[in-house]
Amino acid sequence: MTTTAEPTEFVHHTRRPDRVQGPVDVSHESTEGYEHVSLAPLTPGIGAEVSGIDLGEAMSDAVLAELNRALLDWKVLVFRDQDIDAPAQIAFARHWGEVERHPFIRSGAEAQTQRFEKGVDTRGFENEWHTDNSWREKPSLGSVLRAIEVPPVGGDTLFANMADAYDNLPDEVKERIAGLVAEHDWIQAFGVAMDDETKASFREDYPTVHHPVVRTHPETGRKTLFVNTNFTRRVLDMDPTEGNALLHLLYQQADRPEVQCRVRWQPGTVVMWDNRAVQHYAASDYYPARRVMERVAIVGDTPV
Repeated sequence: MTTTAEPTEFVHHTRRPDRVQGPVDVSHESTEGYEHVSLAPLTPGIGAEVSGIDLGEAMSDAVLAELNRALLDWKVLVFRDQDIDAPAQIAFARHWGEVERHPFIRSGAEAQTQRFEKGVDTRGFENEWHTDNSWREKPSLGSVLRAIEVPPVGGDTLFANMADAYDNLPDEVKERIAGLVAEHDWIQAFGVAMDDETKASFREDYPTVHHPVVRTHPETGRKTLFVNTNFTRRVLDMDPTEGNALLHLLYQQADRPEVQCRVRWQPGTVVMWDNRAVQHYAASDYYPARRVMERVAIVGDTPV
């Protein structure tokens, strides 16, 4: 005798407020109109490989203008097969401004580069979405990262377009965060291994800072989300529970693949990114292989 099963009740799952089902609106930047460089996009709205450039050679104003245009549009520029040393890397970064000296990271080239050396003895720990140095009064304008030694596979860096992330927020969330200010601090990242005396000493020079939750890019005028898991501590003038929930929602906006690109490193790869518009995440999936990088960070402006 055949029996008929009772129909299973359809359960509707409430959509998460930080997700939009279906197409996500992202920037679609152009590669047209460049005379001195060629661009090959990694995605429609973030990341492009640049060819026709030797970073070790002198650059004309016209070339630099095109590179700056590409940086503003694509936010992440990838240069392959670059045979340059730290002084050449620093010289290239200086076209965009003064080079930062970092107080917490092992440095070289007269303290103008930061070295990240990972392997058997030191595992990677940059696998959190973050904006470089948002704990400064003037966070980095951008960074130039050079691959010295890369694992045979893994160790990619992901970037998220925080202007597109902002644009895709529901209108009610945009209204809620307009005008909010957050506190940023280095201590929960760099202070973890410090004793109290060392932390107190650094605190004198590097107090907490306050930045808008939504900053306006000084060159493009686009609004971008400017909170990150590494350095943002709290929303000012908001109940801590409510503020933490809001920050958690905003942090999740970087998780969307639609606003991301992924850079696979090769020997001789150099990547420059606009720190005012992106967050990044270094995948720590290559242990116990070695990954050695050197970064130059460029002094930025006060977010508004």
